[in-house]
Amino acid sequence: MNESFAREEICRIGKSLFDRGYVHATAGNISIQLEDALLITPSDACLGFLDPARLAKIGRDGQQQSGDRASKTVVLHQAIYQSAKQFSPNTQCVIHTHSTNCVSLSMQLDTPELLQAITPYFVMKVGHVPLIAYDYPGSPAIAKQVAQTITNYGQANKVIRAVMLQRLGPNVWHDSPSAAMATLEELEETAKLVCFSNTPIPALTDEQINQLRNNFSASW
Repeated sequence: MNESFAREEICRIGKSLFDRGYVHATAGNISIQLEDALLITPSDACLGFLDPARLAKIGRDGQQQSGDRASKTVVLHQAIYQSAKQFSPNTQCVIHTHSTNCVSLSMQLDTPELLQAITPYFVMKVGHVPLIAYDYPGSPAIAKQVAQTITNYGQANKVIRAVMLQRLGPNVWHDSPSAAMATLEELEETAKLVCFSNTPIPALTDEQINQLRNNFSASW
């Protein structure tokens, strides 16, 4: 993906998420890994009104080359790319939001993962979502913990595409901006099912999950 197109894609995805209520105010950030640099939304920018020319560009040396000041979560994005590419070499886009239902659910739980395998498309399109204990936004400790979590799951043959930062929101990543956005959408909509349910939702059975593995290469 060339830089000009990547800039336009970040703005397109940001506006789509904002217009449909997946992000609000100045919450959330998006990045795309280029061959020689990282593009990321600026600090305190509204994702619905991004300017392609003002996106922050970070060189391989970690120094900002152009654009407005980068989001404070840039270290987390860099850590995700470095770890995720060990298991999904084509990882190209990371999206972070403060999606309402995911955040609400994270404040009610003390479990290793945000969600059980309750729908087939959650299993197929999202997979395991480790719950990362709260720390302040932009914490270097969170970046290290997320990187280690991605590595731990990958080494256990569970390639993940999302983590949930408790009280903050999900980080998702994929091979393209559109695929990352679709993963985020499926995650938030699954969390909504749990939040709106008046009774616990039983997980899919092992047999049902194996069917998804065999028929759709689900990585659960």
